Amino acid sequence: MSVKIYVGNLPYSVTDSSLESNFAEFGSVSSAKVMMDRETGRSKGFGFVEMASAELAQAAITGLNGVSVDGRAIVVNLARPREAGGGAGGYGAGGYTASKRSDVGYGTGGYGGGRY
Repeated sequence: MSVKIYVGNLPYSVTDSSLESNFAEFGSVSSAKVMMDRETGRSKGFGFVEMASAELAQAAITGLNGVSVDGRAIVVNLARPREAGGGAGGYGAGGYTASKRSDVGYGTGGYGGGRY
């Protein structure tokens, strides 16, 4: 089972192939991808690497976290799963909702009514 690793604080000069070669010294790399900005085509400064096993991934994390690449100390750790939904603003699966707190808000009606 492959393990996904997050690599942050990358210099903009890093490419998919150079990222892969840095991790290849620790074992088999399934994939390496530097995230790119859609509009500018420039690197966003982070990427993801998939290693063949958890042991290889841990060795790469231990060996590369904090290492200087083109003058920048890279951050290497296990990737977290993507958050479900998301999006900007207050819209979610339940639609737009105001504060969920009962002690603030419009209260029981009337101008300025309710508890604060």
